Amino acid sequence: MDEPVGWIDAERYREELAERMYRPEWTWIAEQDGRVLARGLWWGRTDSEHPVALDCLWVHPSVADRAALGAALIRAALAAFAEQGAAELPLYNLTLPQHWRTDPDAVAAAGWREAAALDAGLTDVVERLRLEWTPVSGLPTASGRLHFTEGTDEDFLDVFRRIAEGSLDAETRRNLTLIGAEATAREEVDFYLGCPGERSWWRLARTPDGAVAGLALPSATPYNRNVGYLGVVPELRGRGYVDEILTEITRVHAEAGAELITATTDTANAPMAAAFTRAGYRTTQTRLIWSAPTPDPAPAP
Repeated sequence: MDEPVGWIDAERYREELAERMYRPEWTWIAEQDGRVLARGLWWGRTDSEHPVALDCLWVHPSVADRAALGAALIRAALAAFAEQGAAELPLYNLTLPQHWRTDPDAVAAAGWREAAALDAGLTDVVERLRLEWTPVSGLPTASGRLHFTEGTDEDFLDVFRRIAEGSLDAETRRNLTLIGAEATAREEVDFYLGCPGERSWWRLARTPDGAVAGLALPSATPYNRNVGYLGVVPELRGRGYVDEILTEITRVHAEAGAELITATTDTANAPMAAAFTRAGYRTTQTRLIWSAPTPDPAPAP
């Protein structure tokens, strides 16, 4: 592999194949006369019924139109996944270097893959930053303006519902349009309950008078601890509470001995990206994420 994009090598593929995060039925190739000309590796959780994302797309450089062959491979796989009952088509997640737009090779590598994704019907695109905190950054300092308490799933559901209003996160905005605030909140709670992180880590953020200011969800991926989710209720935004909540999440992980904490945020969510910078997180990668367009919401009966 000689392109500066995310790549799944044989060792990682075998390891995650054993964990059922890659599977033979989620691994697609295009071949001619016994020669593999393209491959697509779709990824999911160990317990996923259907794949979550296309993790790696490769087309041999000798192919005259790499985008066209890549699109044909994606279309064939997506059609099969839909026939198998996938309610939501998997997205395509492309990892790129942080300053990829200044690298002609990275621009070219992203270009044909973008053309393939669009041609295959994955026409909604979001650009995301991947950030990391390590102990060398030091713990951010809490001001003490908020305190953190436990809560029930219903408490968290209510706060998820509230913080969805006015969110700058593309996925949240998409879900609000598609399924509404209640279902969006339920989907978030269910998602994080299913993550490798512990439910006992979750906290509600409260002001000194006990009012809920937001939530802090330290979480984990199959690979490391991560920020998970945080948010501030609309009526209390603009007061710097996001820094307090991010500090709490970082503290929980750091005190548990985490040597690496990862996080992601949309490039369009400038306030959140700035909060990560203030807390000592550094951007390490950029991701382009293509997904099927949001269907028009069903008309009210």
